Amino acid sequence: MMRIPAGEFMMGAPEDEPDAFYREQPQHRVRVAEFFMGQTPVTQAQWRAVVRNSEPIDRELKPDPSEFKGDDRPVEQVNWDDAQEFCRRLSALSKKDYRLPSEAQWEYACRADTETAYHLGPILTKDVANYGESVGQTTDVGTYPANRWGLYDMHGNVYEWCEDDWHVNYNGVPEDGSAWIITGKDNLNKIRRGGSWFDVPENCRSAFRDLNSRDFCLSDFSFRVCCVLPSILLRS
Repeated sequence: MMRIPAGEFMMGAPEDEPDAFYREQPQHRVRVAEFFMGQTPVTQAQWRAVVRNSEPIDRELKPDPSEFKGDDRPVEQVNWDDAQEFCRRLSALSKKDYRLPSEAQWEYACRADTETAYHLGPILTKDVANYGESVGQTTDVGTYPANRWGLYDMHGNVYEWCEDDWHVNYNGVPEDGSAWIITGKDNLNKIRRGGSWFDVPENCRSAFRDLNSRDFCLSDFSFRVCCVLPSILLRS
């Protein structure tokens, strides 16, 4: 887990960013409290360790769901509800509060104090990320360079589920970095971020956001966890 400092950033794509979509706008300022985030997407070894050492809380989980096998590859073929179940089980095992990152936390951590389309600069190349079927499958996490906050695979490799419900744009979004949930409604569509091994580079941008049904999964759908510790620990 990597410590992500508190701060503010401009979330979303500016109007003059090439390949920007309406759903990434309006760009807006967000305040984010300090938190911890997985250095990589959850690996298949980590997934198996949690699944095999825990009892179901809300649902059963397959111990080995991924299409592309490898202990150090990201787990995939997991839907949003699977990711939630994993977080609940990990929380129970560790006695810490693990969850999916909010969309704001994810983009803030991805950007890592950058304002360009990618945390690496204005363009993405295949020597720094797994995208566009250049490899044709997932790669071991950490294969490509990390961002300045030490996070790997924020662009490409696998899409990552976020906590939030889907909204068509940012009008009305919370400004405190919290997940944007439709109160009183069990929303079917959830957010995914980061692009994947299968995707064009434009879909791997820091601001890119897309949706899928919470019960849908593919061989490029994964997640990483975040953790918010008590304030007394955050001050240490």
